[in-house]
Amino acid sequence: MSDPVDLLLRGARLPDRDDLVDIAIAGERSHIHLDKVLLTDRVTATAGTLEEAIRVTGQAKRGFTVEDITSRARRVLDLAVRAGTTAMRSHVEVDPLVGLTGIEAMLALRAEYAPALDLQLCAFAQEGIVQAPGTEGLLRRALSMGADLVGGCPYNDSDAIEHIRIVFGLATAFGVDADFHVDFSDEPEHLHVREIAAQTVRAGWQGRVAVGHLTELAAVPGFRQDELVAEIAGAGLGVICLPATDLYLMGRQDELNVRRGLTPIKRLLNAGVPVALASNNVRNAFTPVGTADLAHMTFLAALAAHMGTPAELRALLAMITTHPARLLRLADYGLTPGSRADLVVWDCARAEDVAATLPARTLVVKRGRVSVEARHETVDRWRAP
Repeated sequence: MSDPVDLLLRGARLPDRDDLVDIAIAGERSHIHLDKVLLTDRVTATAGTLEEAIRVTGQAKRGFTVEDITSRARRVLDLAVRAGTTAMRSHVEVDPLVGLTGIEAMLALRAEYAPALDLQLCAFAQEGIVQAPGTEGLLRRALSMGADLVGGCPYNDSDAIEHIRIVFGLATAFGVDADFHVDFSDEPEHLHVREIAAQTVRAGWQGRVAVGHLTELAAVPGFRQDELVAEIAGAGLGVICLPATDLYLMGRQDELNVRRGLTPIKRLLNAGVPVALASNNVRNAFTPVGTADLAHMTFLAALAAHMGTPAELRALLAMITTHPARLLRLADYGLTPGSRADLVVWDCARAEDVAATLPARTLVVKRGRVSVEARHETVDRWRAP
């Protein structure tokens, strides 16, 4: 006699199979800033540059409260869960401007949303560490309070190398992963990813470090890209591409042939580097639009990164599922027997249809329990009966 099951999906098509299967009883988001979502009604950004976005958001942070962050983050978490997100890494800013307010708010939300998604909290030094005295101590306190990992932003500090060293020192001292915003420019003026790769190997932290944005990689010649990608792959780094933010902020000084501003996704994938797509920001000075739906990121990347073949469209689906799960180091993730029962049911016939058609999600399952059930009905009333 077979074991009883709580949920049975019949006639499902898995991303890597053509035949239909029955599943007895998942999307993963690797980079978002929940503490500064939904700020378009209180910040004014007219230039649309990264520098302006950091400046006006820094001004707004002075007024953040636990209640304010909680209210805004909860609205976006609800959107993400309904869109099929079952795990998420949120960067939470920790600095003398905002203190630990964001961490306090997000720790409570992590517990509140545990039935629907796994929420990782990254204590993040957006304002720098060296140029913002007191930040290193705040990062230590955030990690002691329960933050899951530490994040750095070396391009926004007076001493990038020391910034990276401090982040790795915290990561190794607390035994946590590290996640950097890195090389976020149209020109190859930083290329701090090389130092991050070197320190990753030195610390023995291969497979535990992610880098986001990395737009400068696209600004060097192809042969140089190959050299840098080899260093990235050799250090076991993961890369997070953020199409909405990067398309919006990059290329602002270009008058002709405006650059797309994305890291070279296909080159990284071809070298075996795990690449994830993520939302990054939702309706603020860094990204004025957004619905927290990762499928939209696959749609954007298909166009902006020239990924339109069936195989490339399937790769985009992996970039919001299996690749971010690897970067988040989720245990027992996948659709093989015995994996944890986190899954999303899309109303489409093939894996490539997710990026191509943005289909509806009919079920979202977390740990074997249905967390979201959606019913969609459209009536074409213009047609004759």
